[in-house]
Amino acid sequence: MSSSSGQPQFRYTQTPSKVLHLRNLPWECTEEELIELCKPFGKIVNTKCNVGANRNQAFVEFADLNQAISMISYYASSSEPAQVRGKTVYIQYSNRQEIVNNKASGEVAGNVLLVTIEGVEAGDVSIDVIHLVFSAFGFVHKIATFEKAAGFQALIQYNDAATASEARNSLDGRSIPRYLLQDHVTSCHLRISFSAHTDLNIKFQSHRSRDYTNPYLPVNPSAIEGTLQPVLGPDGKIKEPESNVLLASIENMQYAVTVDVLHTVFSAFGTVQKIAIFEKNGGTQALIQYPDVTTAAVAKEALEGHCIYDGGYCV
Repeated sequence: MSSSSGQPQFRYTQTPSKVLHLRNLPWECTEEELIELCKPFGKIVNTKCNVGANRNQAFVEFADLNQAISMISYYASSSEPAQVRGKTVYIQYSNRQEIVNNKASGEVAGNVLLVTIEGVEAGDVSIDVIHLVFSAFGFVHKIATFEKAAGFQALIQYNDAATASEARNSLDGRSIPRYLLQDHVTSCHLRISFSAHTDLNIKFQSHRSRDYTNPYLPVNPSAIEGTLQPVLGPDGKIKEPESNVLLASIENMQYAVTVDVLHTVFSAFGTVQKIAIFEKNGGTQALIQYPDVTTAAVAKEALEGHCIYDGGYCV
């Protein structure tokens, strides 16, 4: 599956359903047009038209599963795509087995998704994994994770309802790819609805919440440190885990150290993606993010114990 920008997305095997999801339909596509497209393959028992923020999606339910499979198989192997009014229509299996036409709460399209991650506990799926999965459909502005009676949940904010709808239609009922999960996680299903929120209020960058539009947002150090698990080296001693993000403690602060100063120092070793400065225990610390662990390791080795300014200042 590919996004409209041509960037590859996650590939997965779809479970056949007698309900098909049609995308890229003409504006205000009618039920009659849908039936005309689908009736060569079997009996249509229900339809749901003009779905999504742009009203260019629909669902069609066949009387029998084999009829839906026949339509999918035909267009998968045909050199001529499915078309309505001369416009190419993309068809896939829906993750539902029947169409429910009453629009309940959570069905009204918005730019924020409420995601329930079933089969896991908080900490089993990192916010970085959630970001990786959902950013396949567009730029993710913000993420907030929390625990409710329903389980481990996340709010995912996109720029618009159309992008959120595409992510929901593609991921609802599916699983996060196994290679992104920890070894002990055996099941991880996504249940997705629309949230009434339009703009999430993220106060800190942490392992529970992120604002990808504001790299200068304060970091909650205790939250980030709480996610780190001790790793033992061959000698049995605790080994510092490697990461593409460095935590720098700046001592003997005689001069101001700004984001620009840190960027100048650390970019000598590679591209610096993000910097966040914060105060902790009366001292100044900073998080510096590189694109990979190797670059971060080189910078750490070169700068550890050195001074930003001559005279032993800002070590």
